[in-house]
Amino acid sequence: MRPARQAFVIRLAALALLAVAVPVTPSLAQASGEVRVKIVKAGLLVGGGAGSGVLTYRGRNYPFRITGVSLGITAGATVGRLDGRASGIRHIGDFAGTYSSVGGGAALVGGVNGVHLRNDKGVTMVLQGPKAGVEFAANLSHITISLR
Repeated sequence: MRPARQAFVIRLAALALLAVAVPVTPSLAQASGEVRVKIVKAGLLVGGGAGSGVLTYRGRNYPFRITGVSLGITAGATVGRLDGRASGIRHIGDFAGTYSSVGGGAALVGGVNGVHLRNDKGVTMVLQGPKAGVEFAANLSHITISLR
């Protein structure tokens, strides 16, 4: 091997070894967080609800308020607790905003609630949990989350 080529191969090998040996830091581009929500809702044709929750994101807790309006077939009142994950968060401010959902459900004394939400910043939440009360709903919902 020629000396220039041999030096190039040695440099390339050293660079490859350095690339493998350097610790990799996690990407800060997007991360997911755990979400816990307590919500009370009621309605007849037009429904409304309010509640509070906590987003646990990158080791910190962020309390938030939630309000919502649903249009469609809604009758009854429920209290629920939802747990799940929020993904697609680049900055904590991405979590706040208006989310939309199409869905429905029913409860007679007790039931299970599930929802898939997405906001205009690309954050999605998949939540589920128990609810208590009497409700029948098939509607389009807009939910607003504001960080405290």
